[in-house]
Amino acid sequence: MSSADKLPTLDVLRTFLAVYRTGTFTGAAKLLSVTQPTVTNHVAALERHLGRELFARNAVGATPTPHAHELAAACGDQLDHIDRYLLDQTTSSAALKTIHLGGPTEFTTSCLIPALVPVKAQLPRLDVVFDVATELIAALMAGRLDLVISTIRPREDGITAWPIADEEFWLVCAPGLAPSQSGLDHVRDLPIITYHRSLPIVRRYWTTIFGEQPDLQPQLILPNLFAVKSAVLHEFGVSVLPSYLVHAEVTAGTLVRFDDNDMPPLNTLYLAAQTANVNRRTGLRAAAALIIDAVKRHQGAITP
Repeated sequence: MSSADKLPTLDVLRTFLAVYRTGTFTGAAKLLSVTQPTVTNHVAALERHLGRELFARNAVGATPTPHAHELAAACGDQLDHIDRYLLDQTTSSAALKTIHLGGPTEFTTSCLIPALVPVKAQLPRLDVVFDVATELIAALMAGRLDLVISTIRPREDGITAWPIADEEFWLVCAPGLAPSQSGLDHVRDLPIITYHRSLPIVRRYWTTIFGEQPDLQPQLILPNLFAVKSAVLHEFGVSVLPSYLVHAEVTAGTLVRFDDNDMPPLNTLYLAAQTANVNRRTGLRAAAALIIDAVKRHQGAITP
């Protein structure tokens, strides 16, 4: 294989990504602690190998071409994962610099962040993303995330999951819409608000409490539970929401939990990680234990 046929080295690809992300050759040099000529030579070598221009040089920096966007999308996540593994996590005793954590928007915002306040000084930097459980677990399996809070129990091989919190589901509405009596006959005619047209939380509540599948057409469909809660507060209709999201409003009387069932439907949330990473990286294992304990303490403090 001639030198022209050899694949680019990781250093060359890292240099390309640094230019792509900083927007300048100077910024990339500072980020990588190398000279600007080194950056220039790496990018030029990569452009020769690919036979295409990656950046349009101009007075304010380097503008990525469509080929650069394509290359960054193809190798960016993988290089980041390699660098995290080699630089931060090669030995079990290496201190964690960053934990890449994913979770549902509502639980992460309303419960996880407040729970971590007392222990934030004991944790490394957190880089958090929001998504649905299936996408978060896929990112965990691919190595793009270190820890995931999942609303479903992961069943994939190579994943360890710990129960971290329980969420109850409450049927709530604004006081002005509350029927005078509880029971299915007094609920079925009220407008239903949901975050998905398949009524996932509402359906589970209906089958558990009322013993039947809900024959309901949602009046309003919104993209997340925060929006559903806002609509309920403003008397658009009724909905089933996690107790942690509406406990304060029910206590204050701005929302009414008109079912008041002693055994509401319950869902367990899990903190998940790749088993190999937990076994090898003591820092990640310690951080996971700290997060689990903090969330359980927080949940215990707000549970009536």
